[in-house]
Amino acid sequence: MPEVDSPPEARFPLVREENTPEASNSARMKITDVVLIEVSGEFAAEGPVSEERRVDPLDVYPDFNGPFTPYRPDPGQRIRHRDRFVEVRTDEGVTGLFGPVDGPHATVIPRELRRLLIGRDPLAIEALWDILLRHDRHARGGYYMMALSAVDCALWDLKGKALGQPVYRLLGGPAQEPVRAYASMLGFSLEPAALAERAREYRALGYHAQKWFFRHGPADGGEGASRNVAMVRAAREAVGDDVALMFDAFNSWDVPYAVDIGRRIAEYRPAWLEEPVPCDRIEALRAIRERAGVPLATGEHLYSRWQVHDLLAAGAVDVIQADPDWCGGVSELVKIATVCSTYGVPLCPHGHSLHAALHVAAAMPPNVLPQVEFLILHQPHKQRFMRGYLQPENGVLRPPETPGLGIELDQVKIDERREID
Repeated sequence: MPEVDSPPEARFPLVREENTPEASNSARMKITDVVLIEVSGEFAAEGPVSEERRVDPLDVYPDFNGPFTPYRPDPGQRIRHRDRFVEVRTDEGVTGLFGPVDGPHATVIPRELRRLLIGRDPLAIEALWDILLRHDRHARGGYYMMALSAVDCALWDLKGKALGQPVYRLLGGPAQEPVRAYASMLGFSLEPAALAERAREYRALGYHAQKWFFRHGPADGGEGASRNVAMVRAAREAVGDDVALMFDAFNSWDVPYAVDIGRRIAEYRPAWLEEPVPCDRIEALRAIRERAGVPLATGEHLYSRWQVHDLLAAGAVDVIQADPDWCGGVSELVKIATVCSTYGVPLCPHGHSLHAALHVAAAMPPNVLPQVEFLILHQPHKQRFMRGYLQPENGVLRPPETPGLGIELDQVKIDERREID
């Protein structure tokens, strides 16, 4: 008779007492709560927040593709801001903090994830990550994974504080110190003269690379396409040959349009064309990569190492841009870096925030993770409630040396604080 395979649990019996609330060693630190904190305060307006918008997938509908009004608050104007942070608390008083968590996924944390974590060992991050992923079979991406990511990053912050080390050292770093940062120019004017002035300004500040954002897509016809090409030309002429240039289409094009623009801008040597189509359209990405003649980047909307693997196995992309705020946190970004390294494809994390990506970068060889994104206009607002400010000097960043991620709320900047259920 043919031999019948025994189930895995019979061949490899599971030890079930290690990370359950009921069986945890009484001397082991335990999670007592996971809370979503909203803080608010007033700040003086500083400079423009947005002079121009990027192309958007909704632009195919005329009522969404209307005139753009720049947002330039009056100097000194007081503006109230609110941000949310996730905090993991323990019975030993050690806490982990991460944020801002600024989307609909924030409320998933207290409503769905909190009960799965209370009573468990906060240092057992790998097990906790797996528990959260297995909890919901419909949640392999999107808002649930984004909520999981925030919790994972907060757990790494807690672990660093508990062990008295910055996170990058717990991950095996330093592997590169400092870390290169590229200037992400979202929100700056795309009028050629203004763009050229900004591009030269940030070259002089020492940034080795800049990323600019296309304004037009297929709905804008030939005139819009010509303006896109003119933007690329203006940027290259402004910075010369020594600065790398990247260009972002924010999932808003189709294959023929991307191939046409790619061929027309190839002479200006873009380091990559970013997200011409959504990242789940693997065949479309591969077709663009094969026909456009420019490198492709994507990945900020990928939510796991498995999705990254599918793109790389298909030969559809030249650069992966997974974001630890969204792809599964610090834990998953490390695994994604390993997947990328097996294909020889660099990981350049998307820069929704900064702290988590910077710590992972500092722990990775530069050929695996060569740079992080720094959003020039938006980082001041993302860090507005924090003590201190992470900003590149001469185009490079150093991770905080304080235990954890280095995220600390500055109570002087906060005049209201509440917990959200």
